[in-house]
Amino acid sequence: MPDLDEATLAPAQAELLAAMRAGPRGAGLSLRGPFGVFMHAPAFGALAQALGAHCRFGTSIPPRLSEFAILVTARFWRAHYEWHVHAPIAAKAGVKPATIADLKAGRTPARARADEKAVHAFVTELYAKKRVSDRTYARVHKLFGDAGMVELAGILGYYALVAMTLDVFRVPVPEGEPLPFTEPTI
Repeated sequence: MPDLDEATLAPAQAELLAAMRAGPRGAGLSLRGPFGVFMHAPAFGALAQALGAHCRFGTSIPPRLSEFAILVTARFWRAHYEWHVHAPIAAKAGVKPATIADLKAGRTPARARADEKAVHAFVTELYAKKRVSDRTYARVHKLFGDAGMVELAGILGYYALVAMTLDVFRVPVPEGEPLPFTEPTI
């Protein structure tokens, strides 16, 4: 996708950018990452960014576990930009550096907290098998309840959308930043 210049945005694009900057992501939001791609289809982008704002800032899932689930998603999809953005957020939210390093390396985090291990099992099972076992579901349901389970599924769906968007359009990490994953990509 070609980069857009804020000075030449179409009215619908300018409206979308203003809405994103007025929301919880803040005034500093740039046209990088998935939002730069979403700007090319502003009606879709408006819906996607509103869902994303809710998934990131409005659910009952604690930020540490939400960001942990986002990292598992970014690693699964090898979404470099998503990882680049969310790894520091996850660390700030309380995910231990060793846990982040394990996820980045594609390992099951051995020393993660019990709730993180439950979320990891849920996310990886869902992505690998396209569903989760009753046992895995029950473990996570004990943490989040009914509403939280819906929200967790939504977080995973939204961030899979973001990862696919980043991967399809090959959105790069900022210049000079290393790629988080080294295995070959298509």
